[in-house]
Amino acid sequence: MTVLVFVENIDDELSQQALTFARGLGDELHAVLIGAPAVPAGLAAYGVSIAHLAAGLDAYAPAAWAQAIVELVARTTPAAVMGPGTDRGNEVLAHIAAKTDQPMAANCMSIAAGDPASLVRVRWGGSLLEEARLHGSPMLLTVAPHAVAAEMVAEPADLVLEEFTPSVSNVDLIARVCERASAVSAGVSLTDADVVVSGGRGVGSAAGFAVIEELAELLGGAVGCSRAVTSAGWRPHTDQVGQTGTKISPEIYIACGISGATQHMAGCKGAKKLLAINPDGEASIFASADYAVIGDLHEVVPAISAEIRKARSA
Repeated sequence: MTVLVFVENIDDELSQQALTFARGLGDELHAVLIGAPAVPAGLAAYGVSIAHLAAGLDAYAPAAWAQAIVELVARTTPAAVMGPGTDRGNEVLAHIAAKTDQPMAANCMSIAAGDPASLVRVRWGGSLLEEARLHGSPMLLTVAPHAVAAEMVAEPADLVLEEFTPSVSNVDLIARVCERASAVSAGVSLTDADVVVSGGRGVGSAAGFAVIEELAELLGGAVGCSRAVTSAGWRPHTDQVGQTGTKISPEIYIACGISGATQHMAGCKGAKKLLAINPDGEASIFASADYAVIGDLHEVVPAISAEIRKARSA
């Protein structure tokens, strides 16, 4: 069985996870890359035997990228087409579903081949696991972030490269990226940080984030926040952790004054460890926490920072 995977970025963990997930379903793994400046050698390490390179679509245009994959599917007839469960992966696969009039399952945790295939997928920001049957040929799905661990193959095969130029219409290019504005940021980013220190409504104000920033700096980490904080204008949206913000996977996530709404937890469930600090002992975030401190963050967080400085100066 041939499986085609839309690889957004082979250096990104979620694309690596999608390839690992796909290996469990098919015995021949193909990848399609669109807008990639070069072919990463890492594709073979994750089991890809053939990489299809779509030419002429450097700028992101979801309908056009989907059309490129639809044309590739017609030539290669894979049993399944997958993508990472990212914003872009879900959008491109949804366009493919619309163009081919096939059902599409987003954010899958597991799948068993059959007619129809049986799968489990994440719903409602991670609060519900749904058992479903996926019909259609080819099967269309995206892989939930951190559903599987990214694993390389023991013996990579020689990678075959095949370039093709898709035929896209002007209609497919109506919605496309025309310009990029880089966010002004300092230090490590949320997606790359091994430590993320976040503040929620309990921080109280924009100025209250000084203690959050201090702890993050001491730990060499990034500062995050909840949606309530960005809605209040205390921090930019780029700092938001959650279903509608950034999905993170640090070694440790320190959540300060965050209640633990489903949407927020969907963004931080990839964290290896969770330390929650909240004065409300009944806060829902404690149900997911590995470590819990029931107390005022304005007292607890400076105390942690002080202990770190003391340990380093000893």
